[in-house]
Amino acid sequence: MKQIFSSLAVCALISVGSAASAAECYADYKAKQDNPLRLHYGVMQVSACDKGKAKKEISQRLRGSGWTLLNVMSVFGPDGLDKRKANAGKFYLRY
Repeated sequence: MKQIFSSLAVCALISVGSAASAAECYADYKAKQDNPLRLHYGVMQVSACDKGKAKKEISQRLRGSGWTLLNVMSVFGPDGLDKRKANAGKFYLRY
């Protein structure tokens, strides 16, 4: 009986760990607005580390602020944030 509880505890910790790591996905992207034309490069936290799913999520979130997604450059973990911060400027984790 003790082994069953130990196994369940290990499984619970593994699932919590993977949920936490899944929440730490980020994407860098390019977007535009028309009339007048404005472009920006940004970084945003996304719910999926899959580029296709991230593209849909980013597009929807930007659309609400009047931006059109041009391209998702990459999807990465927290280790890639620092090197992108300066380039993203005010669009670093804004949306």
